Amino acid sequence: MYLLKHNLARLLTVALLTAAASLSAQKVVLNGQVFDAVTGAPLAMALVTDSLEGVTVVTNDNGVFSLKIESLPATLKVSYLGYQKAIVEIPAKPPQKLHISLMPANIVLKDVIVWMGDPRSLVEAAIASIPDNYENHPSLSHAFYRETAMKRQHYVYVAEGLVDMYKTAYYRGVIGRDRAAIVKGRRLLSRRNGDTLSLKVTGGPLQAIQLDLVKNIDFLLNSKELDNYGMRMGGPAMIGDRPQFVVEFYPSASLEYALYHGRFYIDCESLAFTRIEMSLDMGDAGKATRNMLVRKPAGVRFKPRELSCLVQYKEDQGKMYLSYVRNTLRFNCDWKRRLFSTSFTAVCEMAVTSRQTEGAVPLTGHDSFDAKDAFYDSVEYFKDPEFWEDYNIIEPTESLDKAIDKLIRLAEKQK
Repeated sequence: MYLLKHNLARLLTVALLTAAASLSAQKVVLNGQVFDAVTGAPLAMALVTDSLEGVTVVTNDNGVFSLKIESLPATLKVSYLGYQKAIVEIPAKPPQKLHISLMPANIVLKDVIVWMGDPRSLVEAAIASIPDNYENHPSLSHAFYRETAMKRQHYVYVAEGLVDMYKTAYYRGVIGRDRAAIVKGRRLLSRRNGDTLSLKVTGGPLQAIQLDLVKNIDFLLNSKELDNYGMRMGGPAMIGDRPQFVVEFYPSASLEYALYHGRFYIDCESLAFTRIEMSLDMGDAGKATRNMLVRKPAGVRFKPRELSCLVQYKEDQGKMYLSYVRNTLRFNCDWKRRLFSTSFTAVCEMAVTSRQTEGAVPLTGHDSFDAKDAFYDSVEYFKDPEFWEDYNIIEPTESLDKAIDKLIRLAEKQK
């Protein structure tokens, strides 16, 4: 069994195993795709928000989204890193599919605020501004969570569901009472001959709580940990219509565990962290492996390739909140005496679709998800085309959509 460590220095826990709420009125569904207005390329991970209700979805890798709202007409806000924000008016009778184009943001130098201090001081100023920029009341977020695992080019399993996430106020700077609970979910597992090893991710939606780096400052945003990194200013960037400082960070110390390369995106006006990108340093394969691997079957060799994460925050009524988290893990495994290794990829993502601050009730320990649990083990397989009802989800990409159909057919053959 493979197990990848999960603590402040280790983002993702994965096991390699031997394979063997009711809603009210029906909602209006808006289907669409977001493109680059210049190149025509689809834009993945763009945020699409209904201005009236504040309901948000994220585009998939093909730039496709499906947003379920209460009524029409409506106004959508669409934003993406490096592009101008788009305001889209939706009539009472919308087209069958929306085509939304975003213009690349032209950053005019005279409008860019220049930080005269060193990059570390900018990051420290952003940390000091956390109590002013982030929610100072408890909140309950509703989110869609998906994890997928691939062996080479085919999917080994898919697990996805709807979760509730309770978060205490950011100014407290602790995550001990933050909880996540599964509302509903489903799973699909490959039963193909030859799938002798499969992936299973542990931690599930709790990864989003652990990776809320602005709140979980013990992970990275504290003086002791930041001392292990060098920093430099990157080129300016835009998120929607807001100019951003970009601070690049990289390992500057030699420790027993691997550090990260990444970028902080900091709003020029408010000094709020809006986006954090991190990638585990793979320069020393031994260190990266020790950070990731606890134990493995005898005779199997493990080679780490990537461990990265993306954390995005969104503004609502003057306060920022966690809106999207995505983790990607890649590694190779081979059995001794075999010539070729096998590549594995695991991707976990969670998008907050709606939230409430009034009357947010804490989730109890009995009902909440445990960090030692695997989301896959907490949900059940079944086929139901209306499974998601009126809930908002992240639309599957074309390849994942086909894989889900294939996994369903394989499962039904096993019955």
